[in-house]
Amino acid sequence: MKEILREIGIIARALDSISNIEFKEYDLTKGQYLYLVRICENPGIIQEKLAEMIKVDRTTAARAIQKLEIKGFVEKKDDTLNKKIKNLYPTDKGERVYPFLKRENDYSNRVALEGLSAQEVETIFNLLQRIRKNVERDWEIVKKGNERSY
Repeated sequence: MKEILREIGIIARALDSISNIEFKEYDLTKGQYLYLVRICENPGIIQEKLAEMIKVDRTTAARAIQKLEIKGFVEKKDDTLNKKIKNLYPTDKGERVYPFLKRENDYSNRVALEGLSAQEVETIFNLLQRIRKNVERDWEIVKKGNERSY
């Protein structure tokens, strides 16, 4: 069997390493940029939904969000309907950094897809979505404390 997940992992780690180096000047490290981008793209998102979107546990998300809050990139605001819920918003500082994060992402996409036809890009995108959905099923099982049978 082809080691597709190994290749995906190598790509993901390389891009993550690049981003951690390039975003260091903004004081964004250890994947914090992922959270900031999602908050900028989804202002008012709640922590639980953000964790689900990024596919991390709530504790990991809470730590990253807390660091972003301390550094002044995001803020929590009470939900208008339910005071127990805190909505996440980018601060002015977070909004100013977002265009750079977006440009880097767009550039990385262009580099990664260089030399591929539009049809190949579409095929890869569709196949990766299917792979993601397959993996998400197991993620949901394990997240709920169950074990996968293999």
